[in-house]
Amino acid sequence: MSFLSPEELARLSSAESLFPSPIPVQSISSDEFMPLPQTPRQREFEVRIKEAGTRMAKRLGISRRKFLQTAAGMATAFLAMNDTYGPIFGVSRAEAKTPEEADARAKKLSGQFIMDMHTHFLRPGTRLAGFINARKAVGKAGWNPELVDKEQTLDDLMFMNYIKEIYLDSDTKVACISGAPSEIPEDWFLTNEMKAQARAAVNGLAGRKRMLSHAVFTPGYPGWMEQLDHALADLKPDSIKGYTIGDNTHKDLSKHPWRLDDEKLVYPAYEKIQKAGIKNICIHKGLFPPSVEQRFPHLLGYCDVRDVGKAAQDWPQLNFIIYHSGYRWAGGGTAQDAWKQFEQGGRIEWVTDLAEIPAKYGVGNVYADLGQVFAQSTIADPRVAAIVTGQLIRGLGADHVCWGTDAIWTGSPQWQIEALRRLEIPETLQKKYGLEPLGPADGPVKTAIFGDNNARLYSFTTQQRSGLTDDGIASYKNLYGKHGVGRTNLAYGYVLKNA
Repeated sequence: MSFLSPEELARLSSAESLFPSPIPVQSISSDEFMPLPQTPRQREFEVRIKEAGTRMAKRLGISRRKFLQTAAGMATAFLAMNDTYGPIFGVSRAEAKTPEEADARAKKLSGQFIMDMHTHFLRPGTRLAGFINARKAVGKAGWNPELVDKEQTLDDLMFMNYIKEIYLDSDTKVACISGAPSEIPEDWFLTNEMKAQARAAVNGLAGRKRMLSHAVFTPGYPGWMEQLDHALADLKPDSIKGYTIGDNTHKDLSKHPWRLDDEKLVYPAYEKIQKAGIKNICIHKGLFPPSVEQRFPHLLGYCDVRDVGKAAQDWPQLNFIIYHSGYRWAGGGTAQDAWKQFEQGGRIEWVTDLAEIPAKYGVGNVYADLGQVFAQSTIADPRVAAIVTGQLIRGLGADHVCWGTDAIWTGSPQWQIEALRRLEIPETLQKKYGLEPLGPADGPVKTAIFGDNNARLYSFTTQQRSGLTDDGIASYKNLYGKHGVGRTNLAYGYVLKNA
């Protein structure tokens, strides 16, 4: 089963076809939407990272693959990004040339508190069979010796691999497992019960709180209020998640789109959620470019952020956390579209609209999750990532921008962590558009985004934050052999065949 048509699938290759760079060299998607072709600049970046990796590996007497799995390899990738896109990422040539220097930096930052509140894995029995090819590639490439001679099944893409990608191959300390609903019950990524079970399993393994979980609510679906009652009473989710588009994976079947400010349909649910002691409502927005709008024009008004302000105003006790920051230009649009729009009018749909809500409505309970906006824009045009982050901070405040990666769709989130640690808004753009600098990797702005904001939203205490790397999850290392942050990124899903 795939959410793409046979004609669309014929235009795709599995992500195994990508060069295994620490930073993806091309946009990747699950089979929820068509990925974008590799851009000229992405091809330029790929050439640069290959040449630099070969040169450094030869100097060190190791293979290029092994070099690119090191912290120095990650630094080399960001140098190649700067050489391609301009000086956006903070990285020195000495760091790339001196593994000891790169390792020291990675070790220093490895203890940084990172709370990723937007992650996924697939359910047992899922019909997303296309992911098997990516797993086969991992073994064929030798990235994971355990997979070399093992027949791959969909079960290998589930819980075990999620633990490895999130907790062992990145600096992530705490994660929230999310999901997506569908009109077809078996096409939910995970049921609410499965998410609660995963949370219990991870926290039991760790011996402390390392995972939180969503319960997805589906306004308008048959029996949805009864399902919400069950989730609140029996599953005790940490927050509630909703898709105002309705069925995002089967947009052609979406029968129940809804608005956040629908007083008759949704406000009774907010009352139940609030009474249950839950204050965070996480809402999927954006990822609906003009190419998708042309196919599903009736869904456009449910994908932008026009309904956020009134709902936030009417429910000041709840926090509305907008996933993907409402960014329109992924899933069929391009970062070039976003940049062109920004150059013409200083705005990026619907990120700028989201950033303006606090001033327009006088509210302080609207938050932005970075999600796919950061992943997709960083590898396509990091200037967009810088502007999006800067505009969100200017409008919402640095204390209202939250870390989320949408992993594991684009592999381990470590490359995204490193990208934000190194990202800076170029001074020319700061001055021209009135944006503040992002500052150092462990400075107040990035520290807030990486973990402090989510910790405050979810009442994650200082005591809970201590000692998170010294627990039962570390025992999983033996299942995977040697691992470490800064390794070559493993991407799952599809890429568009180059013409």
